[in-house]
Parts: sequence; C-alpha cells; structure tokens
Amino acid sequence: MLQFFFFLQDCTILFILDMFISLQILMYATASKRLIFLLQAAESGIIKVKTIAARNTDILAALKENSSEVVQPFLMGCGTKEPKITQLCLAAIQRLMSHEVVSEAAAGNIINMLWQLMENSLEELKLLQTVLVLLTTNTVVHDEALSKAIVLCFRLHFTKDNITNNTAAATVRQVVTVVFERVVAEDERYKDIIEQPVAVQGNSNRRSVSTLKPCAKDAYMLFQDLCQLVNADAPYWLVGMTEMTRTFGLELLESVLNDFPQVFLQHQEFSFLLKERVCPLVIKLFSPNIKFRQGSSTSSSPAPVEKPYFPICMRLLRVVSVLIKQFYSLLVTECEIFLSLLVKFLDADKPQWLRAVAVESIHRLCVQPQLLRSFCQSYDMKQHSTKVFRDIVNALGSFIQSLFLVPSTGNASVTPNQTGSNASGSTGSAQTNPGVLGMGGGATVLPAFEYRGTWIPILNVTVQGSAKATYLEMLDKVEPPTIPEGYAMSVAFHCLLDLVRGITTMIEGELGEAETGSQSTTETTSLPAQSSEHQDLQSISDQSDKELVSRAVWEEMVNACWCGLLAALSLLLDASTDEAATENILKAELTMAALCGRLGLVTSRDAFITAICKGSLPPHYALTVLNSTTAALSSKSYSIQGQNVQMISPSSESHQQVVAVGQPLALQPQGTVMLTSKNIQCMRTLLNLAHCHGAVLGTSWQLVLATLQHLVWILGLKPGVGGALKPGRAVEGPSTVLTTAVMTDLPVISSILSRLFESSQYLDDVSLHHLINALCSLSLEAMDMAYGNNKEPSLFAVAKLLETGLVNMHRIEILWRPLTGHLLEVCQHPNSRMREWGAEALTSLIKAGLTFSHDPPLSQNQRLQLLLLNPLKELSNISHPDIRIKQLECVLQILQSQGDSLGPGWPLVLGVMGAIRSDQGESLIRTAFQCLQLVVTDFLPTMPCTCLQIVVEVAGSFGLHNQELNISLTSIGLLWNISDYFFQRGEIIEKELNKEEAVLQKQAEEKGVVLNRPFHPAPPFDCLWLCLYAKLGELCVDPRPAVRKSAGQTLFSTIGAHGTLLQHSTWHTVIWKVLFHLLDRVRESSTTADKEKIESGGGNILIHHSRDTAEKQWAETWVLTLAGVARIFNTRRYLLQPLGDFSQAWDVLLDHIQSAALSKNNEVSLAALKSFQEILQIVSPARDSEKPDTPPAINVSVPVVVGATTATSLGRSFMRTDSIGERMGRYSGAELPVVTDEIEDLNLWWAAWNSWYRIGSESTKPPITCDKLTFIPSQPFLTALIQIFPALYQHIKTGFSMDDLQKLGIILHGAVSVPISSDASPFILPSYTEAVLTSLQEAVLTALDVLQKAICVGSENMQIMYPAIFDQLLAFVEFSCKPPQYGQLETKHIANAKYNQIQLFAPAEWVALNYVPFAERSLEVVVDLYQKTACHKAVVNEKVLQNIIKTLRIPLSLKYSCPSESTWKLAVSSLLKVLSIGLPVARQHASSGKFDSMWPELANTFEDFLFTKSAPPDNLSIQEFQKNESIDVEVVQLISTEILPYANFIPKEFVGQIMTMLNKGSIHSQSSSFTEAEIDIRLREEFSKVCFETLLQFSFSNKVTTPQEGYISRMALSVLLKRSQDVLHRYIEDERLSGKCPLPRQQVTEIIFVLKAVSTLIDSLKKTQPENVDANTWAQVIALYPTLVECITCSSSEVCSALKEALVPFKDFMHPPASKVKFL
Repeated sequence: MLQFFFFLQDCTILFILDMFISLQILMYATASKRLIFLLQAAESGIIKVKTIAARNTDILAALKENSSEVVQPFLMGCGTKEPKITQLCLAAIQRLMSHEVVSEAAAGNIINMLWQLMENSLEELKLLQTVLVLLTTNTVVHDEALSKAIVLCFRLHFTKDNITNNTAAATVRQVVTVVFERVVAEDERYKDIIEQPVAVQGNSNRRSVSTLKPCAKDAYMLFQDLCQLVNADAPYWLVGMTEMTRTFGLELLESVLNDFPQVFLQHQEFSFLLKERVCPLVIKLFSPNIKFRQGSSTSSSPAPVEKPYFPICMRLLRVVSVLIKQFYSLLVTECEIFLSLLVKFLDADKPQWLRAVAVESIHRLCVQPQLLRSFCQSYDMKQHSTKVFRDIVNALGSFIQSLFLVPSTGNASVTPNQTGSNASGSTGSAQTNPGVLGMGGGATVLPAFEYRGTWIPILNVTVQGSAKATYLEMLDKVEPPTIPEGYAMSVAFHCLLDLVRGITTMIEGELGEAETGSQSTTETTSLPAQSSEHQDLQSISDQSDKELVSRAVWEEMVNACWCGLLAALSLLLDASTDEAATENILKAELTMAALCGRLGLVTSRDAFITAICKGSLPPHYALTVLNSTTAALSSKSYSIQGQNVQMISPSSESHQQVVAVGQPLALQPQGTVMLTSKNIQCMRTLLNLAHCHGAVLGTSWQLVLATLQHLVWILGLKPGVGGALKPGRAVEGPSTVLTTAVMTDLPVISSILSRLFESSQYLDDVSLHHLINALCSLSLEAMDMAYGNNKEPSLFAVAKLLETGLVNMHRIEILWRPLTGHLLEVCQHPNSRMREWGAEALTSLIKAGLTFSHDPPLSQNQRLQLLLLNPLKELSNISHPDIRIKQLECVLQILQSQGDSLGPGWPLVLGVMGAIRSDQGESLIRTAFQCLQLVVTDFLPTMPCTCLQIVVEVAGSFGLHNQELNISLTSIGLLWNISDYFFQRGEIIEKELNKEEAVLQKQAEEKGVVLNRPFHPAPPFDCLWLCLYAKLGELCVDPRPAVRKSAGQTLFSTIGAHGTLLQHSTWHTVIWKVLFHLLDRVRESSTTADKEKIESGGGNILIHHSRDTAEKQWAETWVLTLAGVARIFNTRRYLLQPLGDFSQAWDVLLDHIQSAALSKNNEVSLAALKSFQEILQIVSPARDSEKPDTPPAINVSVPVVVGATTATSLGRSFMRTDSIGERMGRYSGAELPVVTDEIEDLNLWWAAWNSWYRIGSESTKPPITCDKLTFIPSQPFLTALIQIFPALYQHIKTGFSMDDLQKLGIILHGAVSVPISSDASPFILPSYTEAVLTSLQEAVLTALDVLQKAICVGSENMQIMYPAIFDQLLAFVEFSCKPPQYGQLETKHIANAKYNQIQLFAPAEWVALNYVPFAERSLEVVVDLYQKTACHKAVVNEKVLQNIIKTLRIPLSLKYSCPSESTWKLAVSSLLKVLSIGLPVARQHASSGKFDSMWPELANTFEDFLFTKSAPPDNLSIQEFQKNESIDVEVVQLISTEILPYANFIPKEFVGQIMTMLNKGSIHSQSSSFTEAEIDIRLREEFSKVCFETLLQFSFSNKVTTPQEGYISRMALSVLLKRSQDVLHRYIEDERLSGKCPLPRQQVTEIIFVLKAVSTLIDSLKKTQPENVDANTWAQVIALYPTLVECITCSSSEVCSALKEALVPFKDFMHPPASKVKFL
C-alpha cells in the first residue's frame, strides 16, 4: 500500500489516502454490524480507487469521471441509518466534494441520499454542511438537483430544533447568494460576447427562460419561486417545499435585490420579474398596512381588517427602499405607488411603529438629492401624475404636526400628562417622563420641542447627511418594538434638514455653474431665455436651452416643497427649546429664502422671510404685524403659524431665556412683552439675510423692515437727529428692561441699521424704490396704530425716510414724489408727535433741496423748483393748525429770502392762503383771510394779470368756509370789489392777458397740442369774468342758506351790471356753463337734501317752520335761482336768441322748469310754474309796430326750416302749411327775418307746450305704490298748472290738433282726480252743504271754455274737436256717481254727504274732493254746449247725443242711490232739455242711420229711470215722493209729445219698447206688504194714470194718416187690452183670497180706473172708422167680457158701479155691428 502511494503526486496523496482510510473504516464498521452488502461495496470501492490511481496520471479527473462508483459505498453507508456509519460516510463525501471530484451524476445521487437522511431526520447539521460544501466547491449542481438541495435546506430551516433552524437559515442565505454569484461569474465569462440587454417586454412569459444561460436560469427559477412562496403560492421549481415564512422570504428577496442589482438590470427576464412579480407582491403585502386604522372599530365592516404585522411591514419597507434606490429608472410607475404608500404610512391613524419605520424609510430618500430631483422630474413635472415630491414634504410636515397633537410614547409606555400646569407644577405628576422630571427638578434641560404642553425630546438619532435606521434593522423582532419618545420627531426633523441641505446645495451648485458657464446671462434669473435670443453661436444657444430645462426643474422642486417645509420648520421653530436645533431651523429657512430669491420665486421667498420675522418677535406679534398668507389658519388647533401668549405653555417659556422686556408696538398694548434668546437668535438671522442677500429681497424689504421696526421699539431704540437710532426711555408705562447680554448688542444693531440705510445710495433705482415703498408701508402701519390713542408712535419709518432722502439728494427727483407724498400723509395724522416728525422731515427735505447744489442750478431748472415747492402747497390740504402754522412760517421765510425771485411762485403763495379749510379753526381762517384782503387791496396792480384768476378762486374759497359766516359774506363782497377792479382796468388787463394768450398759443402750436384752459375758446378777459361767475355760482350752492342767497343776488346783479362787457359769443358760455350748470347743481342738491328737522339756526336764532329743514332751505335757493335764470332769459333775449342755439337753451330751461315742477316740494313746484308763467309773457324781439295784423303771440302753424331751425327740435311733427306762404309773401325782403323770428317763436311755444304736457302727465300720474310717504301734488300746484294752459294756448292754438286735445284731456282728468291731504282739506274743501267748485275745478272748466270758444270762432277743421270736448265733459259728469280713483291710493270720499259726513281726522290720509258740484257744473256746460252745437256735423257724426244719453243713464239708473239727490234731478232736467233739442235733429237724420244706435240707449235710459231698482230712502216724505213722481210724469209727457207723435221717424223696436214701458207703468206697483202707510208711499198713482192715458191716447186715434200711425194705434190697443185683462184677473184672484178683508185702496182705485178705461175704450172704438180697427182688436175686447162678469161678486160698491158702466157697452156686441140698426 505504501509503495502504491509512493507513486502518486503530492497533491493527491492525502486525498487518496483519506479515501482508503474512509473505506477501510467503513469496512470495519460494517463488519461489526454484519452488513455484508456494505462490506462488499467498500471492498469494491477500494479496488476501484486503486485501479483509477494506477491507470491514470490525472487521478482527480479520473476519479471525477468515476465518482458515481467511488461514492456508492458511502451512499450505501448513509442508507444504513446507523449514526456512526452515516457520519463517516458524510465526512468522506464532503472530502470528495471539497476536492471537486464529484460529477453531476454523483452529485445528484448525493443529493438524493441527503434527501433521504433529511426525511429520516438524521444528521441534520451534517446534511446542511454537506449541501453547502457541494454547492460552494463546484458548479456541477443545476436544475432539479440544485432545486432539491435548496429545498432540503428550506425544510431543515423549519424543523423544531433551533440550532438546526438557525444553521439552515444561514445555509439558505449562503446558498441563495452562491446561486446569484454564479450568475455574476457567468456574465463575467461571457461579457465579451454577450449581447446588450434589450428593453423589457411587457408581455414576456414568466416561464420563458430559454435565452438564459444555466446559472442565470437557476437564479431566475430560484427568484421566481421565492416570490411564489412569499405570495403563499406553490413554487414552480423548488418542488417539495412544505413550509415557508414571508419574513424569511422577504429577507432573501431584499438580500438578492440589494447585492445583485446588476443581474436585474442586465437581464430583461429578471427585470420582468421585478415588474410583474416583486412589485405586485409588495403592493399586495402592504394592503393590511394601508387599510388598518388604529383605534377604529372593525365590527361594523363586513370583513375584519387584517392588523399590520411588524416583521413583514418592516421587511417590506426595506425591500421598497432597495427597489427605489437601485431600480428607480426601471420601475418609475411602481416607485410612484411605493412612494405614495410611504406617505400614507405617516398618517396619524397608523400604528406608531409603522410611522417610525416609514419615516426612517423616507429619511433614506431625503439624503439623496439627485434621487429627489428624479422624483420631481418624473412625477411632479408631469401634468397628470401624482406630485410625489410635494406629497413627501407635506407628509413630513403633517407628521410633525400630528406628533404635537397626539404625542407618540411607544406601544408599551404610558402617555404622560404634558399640560402646562403639570409641567410647571408639582414634579410628582410628571414622573412618568424623565425629561419633564428633569426640568421640574431644576436639572439639566434636555434638548426638546415643546408646543402647547406637548414635550418631545430631541434624540441624536443620526449623523448629518446620513440615514442610519434603527427599527428597519430589527430583523430579529417579532412584536412591534417600543418607540422611544421623540425618536420619530427627531428622524423627521433630520429628514427636513437633510432635505433642505441637499436640494439647496445641489441647486445652488448647478446654478453657480450655469452662471459661470454663460457670461451673457442677465442678472435677473427669472428670464434666462432672453440672453439666448441674442447669441450667434449654436453652442451658446444649446447651453441656454439646457439652462432653461434645469431652471424649470429647480423652480418645480422649490415650488413643490416650500409650503410643506415652511409649515414644518415654522412649527419646529416655535416649539424648539434648544439653541442648536433653533440654529439649524433658521439656517434651513435662510438658505431656502436665499434660494427662492435667486430663482425669482417671490411668494416662497416672502413666506420663508415671514417665518424668520415671526420668530424674531414675541408670539402674539405674528398675528398682527406681518401680513401672512397663512393667517387664516392661525385660529385652528393644529395651526403651525405664530401663536399668541395664551397658546404658549409655561413649560415652553421656562426653557427660553428672557433677555429683554419692553412695550409692544400694538394698537392696544397689554402690559409688556418679552424678547427671548430665541428672538434675538432669529433677529441675527434676519440681519444676516438682509446684509448677505439684500439683492434678492425685492418686496420682502417690507417684511424685514417691519420686523426690525418692532424689535427696535421693544428694545427701546428711538430716532434722533438725522434719523439715527439711540437707546431711549419709554414715554409711558414701564421702562424697558434689558439684560447685559443684549445691551452689548444694541450699539451693533444700531450701527448695522444705520449703515444699511446709508448704503442705500449705492442701490439701483428699482431696489431703492423697493426700500422707499417698504418704509412708506411701515409708516402707514405706524400711523394706523397711532390713531385713536395718545401712545408714543413708532417713528422708525419716518426717521429712516428722512435719512434715506438726505443721502440720495443727488437723485432726489426719482424719490421726491413718493417720499414727500407719504410725508404729507404723515403730517395729516391726528397724533401730534407723528405730525411733528412728518412736518419736520418734510420741511427739512424742502430746505435741503432748495439749498443743495443741483446741476443745473434751480434758477435754470424751474421745473425742479416747482417740484420742490409743491409739497409746501400740498400742506395746505392738512387741517391741523400746528401743521398750517409751520407751513405759513415756512412760506414767510421763503418770501423773505426769495420773494424777489418768486415769479412763478405767486400761485403757490396764493394757494397756501386760499387752501385754509373750514375745520382748521376760526383764528387761522381769519388770519389767512386778512392776508387775502391785503393782497386784494394793495397787490392787485403789481401782480401779474395771469394770477388774477387765482385771486378770484382764493376769494371764492374763503366764501365756502363755514367757520365764520361773516368771512363768507365778506368774501362775496370781495368778489364784487374784484369785479369792479376788472371793470375799471379792463383795457389794461385785457391787453396783458391777450399777450400772454399769444405766447401760450404759440407754445401749444409748437408742441402740436390744443391750448386748454378754463372756458376756452372764450377770450382771456371774458374767461376772467366767467371764472368770477363760476365762483359765485359755487357759492350759490353753499350749504348755508345766507351765503347762497347773497351769492345768488351778487351773481345775477353782476351779470346784469357788467354783462355788457362780454363779447356776444361769451354769452353762450354764460348760459351753458354758468347758469345752467348752477341750475343743475341746485337741482341735484335740492333733490338730495336732508329732510331732518333743524332745531335752531345757531345761538338763540329761531327758524321758521317753512325753513326748518335743509330741504326747505334748498327749496328757497332753487326758487331764487330758477327765477333769476328765467328773468335773464326774459330781459336778455335780444342777446341770447341770435346765438344760434337759443332753442336748445330754451329746451334746457324748460327741462329745469319741468324738473322743478315735478319735484316733491310744493314750494319749488309752484314757483316753477310761476317761472313758466313768466317766460310765457316774453314778447318777440321784433318790433310789433312793423307787423301789420299780427298779434303779440305769433300764430304760425308750421315751423318752416329757416336758417338752422328745424321742426325736429320741437319734439313733434308739423305737416300743415296753410298760412306761412301767404305771410312770407306779405312782407318785403327786409322784413323776412321777422318771419324767421315768428317761426322760432312758434318752435319755442310748442316746446313749452311739450314741457307743460310732461309736467301735467307726470304730476297727475297715480303713484305705483301707496304708503304714507307717497307724494301727491297740491291743489294750488294743479290749479296753477291748469291756469297756464289758456295763456299757452294763445300761442299754439293755430296748430293745436286733436292729439293735443286728447293729451290735454288726460291732464285735466288726472288733475281733478288728485285727492287732497287731510291736513289741507279744511282750507280747500267746501262744506258738503255748499255746492261750490274748487279753484282747480274752476280752472279745468275755464280751460275747456277757452277751447270751446276758440273752436267756436275757429275754422271748420277746428270744429271737429267738439266731440272730444263733449267726451271730456261727460267724463267729468260721471264723477257725480263714480268718483275717480287715483291709482291704488286709499281716500276718504265725502261726496255722499248723507252717509259719509266730513271727518277731518278720518283714518284715511287723503280726502277725495266732492265731485258732485263739479260734475253738475260740467253737465250744465254740456247742455249749454249741445244747445249751441246740436246740429253741427261733427256732433251728429260722432253720436254726441247718444253719448250724452249714455252718460246720463248712470245717475238716472241709480236715482235714489246717487251720492247726491240733486244729481239725478239735474240729469233728468238735462235729459229733457237735450232731447227737446236733439230729437228733432235725430228725426231730420233718421234716414242716414246715424241715430239708429241712439234709440235703444234712450229706451234703456227711460226704463232704468222710470222703473229704477233703487229703493227710495226710508225717510222720504210723501211730498218729496210726489215731487219725484211729477218728474217721472214729465218724462212720460215727453214721450207723449216728442216721440210717439213722430212714430213714422222712429224704429218700430223702439216704439215697442216704449209701449211695453207704458204698459208696465200703467199698472200700480205692488208691495209685498199690505201695510197701508207703506203702500201709500210706494205707489205712483199719477204716474200710472199718465201712462195709461198715454196708452189710451194712442190706442184710438181718428187721425191715422200713415201706416206707421195705424201701427202705433194697433200696438197701443193690444197693449192696453192685455194690460186690462191682467189687472182684472189679478183683482179677481185677490178678491177671492182676501175673503171679508177689504182690498188695499190703491188696488181698488186701480180696478176702478181700468173699468172706466174699458168703457171709454169701447166707446172710442165705436166712433172710430171701421177700417182702422182690425178683427183681432175686436176679439180682444170681446174676450174681456167673461172676466168682467166674474167681477160681479166684488164687495166694493165703487167697483160694482164702475163694473156696470163697463158692462153696458157690451150690449152692442150681442150682434154684429152691421145689423145694429136693423135690430134697433
């Protein structure tokens, strides 16, 4: 044996020797166990090894080829399951594998043997060791063998032995690593020939691994099955797996993804696994964490929500971190989902441990700025994508807020009570929290955040710039760990700091590179593309485009994160109690503000600066000083903005060292405020920002300076001479208390501030304006605070404005207007100290400006001189006496020093004197007015004439002062004196003004502009007069009545006295711009005047009740002004009419008269009508003596166009030309202008008519709504209105048409319909017993009378108006029964005096007129007019008679129901008169048919009157009843005399109606009662008798000459006989029913009358010619006989006697009449 080994190589000696020894030992072991088969196999193995060693030089290779046979004895030894043998065999197998002499087949056999041992639970640790050796020493194990080996390890991992489990877990991890290391090695071997990876196809098959090489294929199948197992699915490759945990699987996945990212990036198959298997698996496993809500009840939901499991969740987050870090470019969409899930895990309703591990995961992202940039580019900058980067930052902010609201104390700890009282009170209540305990006991205070009683310590959890996690590394934990208090806050805090640090460093670095790389880029970073537009080289253009893209990314990153950062940092700054933490926060805010400023992001820049400013001030300042856009959130409990004092817990204050105590700069200061060390720390940051980054502050200067203002106020710094700040003491309240530490900083602060404003001279103009605007804004805020209190104001801004202005005097023009404009506002402040500084600063700047050596000098720069002096004039607008005194003193000094060079400064001097306002004190006004009087007295001749207009304006302004009435009245006299001066020196003034005008005109022509001055183009001298008139006109609308009256009198007197100096064309301006303008203003003031009662006129002066309101006082002014203008029109018409627009002026005057007449003031409206009457008296300017046969009022019917006058200016059209041609031909050529005047006059009068009509129509129109404030025109006004018409009509009567008459009728009707106020009714309404007319009613009838008379003597065309006159009068007649209703106004009617007595204090506010006398008078006029015009053609054609009858029918039908008894009686008498005249006319026109419709109306009228439905009053006496009956008889007599005799001219229907009516009236009316007295009153015996007699009269007449008359007789006979038959029947029936009771006397009388009539009728028939009586009549007579026979049973002797007389004539009817002689 030794000889054999001697020939072997040294490298294999030991291995072969070891193999022989192992086989020998196996033989010995089997021999003892009597395992013959194993012994034989061992012997065979020894022989095999010897043979191989002897025959082959490469023994190891030969052994590998025959390894199956060599290994077989050991495999059979393992199969014996004997422990010692098994161990021996496994050790031998391991040695074989370590020398790599195992082939693929042998390896398969070994794995199968190992599998059997594993199933028998034998030598498990040895098995794991063997597998590990097998897989690590060679690569012969692939596919199923490899999977079986891996499965063996997995199954051993899940045994019950912990040692085996742990060993198996380590083995599995190492095996998985080996599998993927093989892929890396394989790729390295084939790297030169491997193809480039192609894009991952979305539809790749998961089993398509044919393109993979063996090792890659094994790794693919392994990774795929790991995903399957984690997903609780059956594996494809790892067959035989019985158990698997997700935690272990996730760990394996994470290790693979983290250690071998290149495998997944280089192989598309692996990439596909990432997309299709890993990402969905992670999202699925995250589901419990997403759905779970801590503290929510799941009983209500149909399926319980799975509770998050810490091991899985933690490992999932680790996997997600690896995926995002390593594979972001590959998994853009999936990473968006993962990041969104991370954000959701920070929600307050998630478990604390989940939030902690989530924030650790986010921290890993925040330390990678390039990754954050990728997030922003991939998500936030996409239009429809989730704003992932923004959500991450916002989620961090919300997470920090939630920790303060619900403090996290871990899962197992008890949340301590962190209220302010417990933290600052007894220490025993805070023993659960070591940090609070330490603070309460006075020990070292831990770094912490404290907010509203919530105390959160700051832990040192990580190194700056790194993201070392704690809970993400707890792979051995099964239960959720206990999260220390403050851990999550500390991690989130470092997230924010690292985020800010990373993005600012990255962006600023790239921005610096861009700026240095492109020298042509402008300083303004917000417009970088502008530089590229002017470059010629393509490379520069490409660089600019790249910079544009980069800038877009920078801006988007800042815009996405600044809101969340600011919210979180502001909250942390407020809660921080640690100086280092505060410094970090402030540094973060400073860098962000600077970055935003460089990028030109104004909003975000201001927001961060605002946060620093808030931190610099005490908490309550943040709510009132800074104008923050997030102030709306300050009231919410979770607000992260500045808080007031009550919101800060005492424990928080105890950790802040108070360094200064001072007064707050507030509107209502409450005690003192304290500046802490944190405030001073923030202030240093603010100063650092202003000095280092002032170039990018822009509008943020206002925030910075506002904060500095409040800080210097609290620190007690006061401005001194020149604006420098020095320590001073408080004027009121407790003094400022400063610690030694802050006292050393005050000189530094003051010096820095002074240098800051001194260096403003080096700023560019835009930046300087930003600074000025910020100071002005601060000053405005200080002014607002100083209103309403005597507190010392803040003069910081005013002092710094002065300081800034003084150092920038060389460019004062660009600053002067905003600077002095604001100082002028300061001078108007009510606080005296504020005003003093404002005036001091302004006057100092003016003096400095005047003394500064300007280039060019002021003497050559008149514009600059006026610019410097203008603020001095503007001081005149300030009402405070101290300011005005300073101003006047300054003016005096200027006059004394530079009076000789004033020149154009005179207007300023006069303006200062004239700008004194009424509220500046009587003494100041009196002093200034004395100066004006001196100027007017002594300096008018020496003053340039161009300043005279200013003198007029100043004098007028003193007239407007209301402090002293005497000064105002004296100023009006001063204006009169000035007008005298103008009159006396008119030539000199006019010459100088014309000269100046020529100069100005030349300058205007050179500039190409039109000369613009007041009252242009009037001559300059006339303009001076017009200015005087205009000033007087302004005084005419002064609030004081005395001034208005005096000014008005002066104005009209001045125009009357000196108006001749004006050129003729200037009168146009006087009319339009002075008089009419004055009328407009007076009208406007009058209509808007207050109606409140004025108790007294000042002092002890009493005011008359007619002037006790402003409205009444303005009414007087309106009256005087309107009268004055009307008077000028009357007296100066010879000057006004040739102007060419007199008709327009006339229209405007009429418009003013109309508006005044329609005003709600009775005085004004009545006076307007008086002015109307006055202008109606104007006579044409043409000489009347030269106008033959022409009345004073020109009667021209057509306004023919002559010159500029047209018919359209009248507002109506005129088409008739009847007399104008004759008139024009009647005069010579020299007289032709007279005709023009006539035409113009006619136009004017028609315009007056239109105005009169509008006044009438508007004033008489009923109101739409009716209440106590409804205005109703007064009776005097309406009377005056109607009285104007006759005079106006004389001017327009030749053109007065039917339309005009209708308009007039509407006004007349409306006027008489207007009720009267109950207050005025006793003075206007007559007693109801007096039948008299009011003045208005008289005027209405007079107007109609004028029309009637004019029509009567007028042409035939005018007489067609008769029917309209009748219609109007008849409408008035109807008022007797139907009083007009004035709209919806409720009135108290007094017409019916019997039932409605006058009650002056009736509830109704308005009393209607008694229209009965007016209606009756109108009826009398109708009767008189009809008597004159009955035969007129128009009256006949328009059916006037029918209308009269129709109108009279109303009172006649009412009869006893009429409001007045006299009405229906007058109506009857009028009807009789009218019919007596009209019926003959109707008969004359019977054939024309014009009266056909009249007859039915007449019949109905007779019927309604004779048989009225109205019952007579109960108190009607028999005598009165008989009188009324006699009236009825008169009507029947009229029928008998005027109608029935002319039946041949009357329609048959009408005759039939008359006969029926007579038949009805011939029988007595019966009553339902048998009371004798009542029947005596109700029956009309005489009327019945007359009716019956009329029937008798026309029933038999021997004088029948026409068929119509025979028809009447036959009709009358028929009616009479029928009526007799009815009476007889009724009598018989009543007699039978009455029994022994006698019938009423009236019925007895009636039957007797009928019996006598029958007797008479028969006798008359006998005497009548036989041919006139038809057979039907005889039959009716004979038919009476049986009825007469029935009456013989009557009990009345009188009836019996009459019955006998009626029966006797019937004897002749016993035989025919023809044989009567024969029988006799």
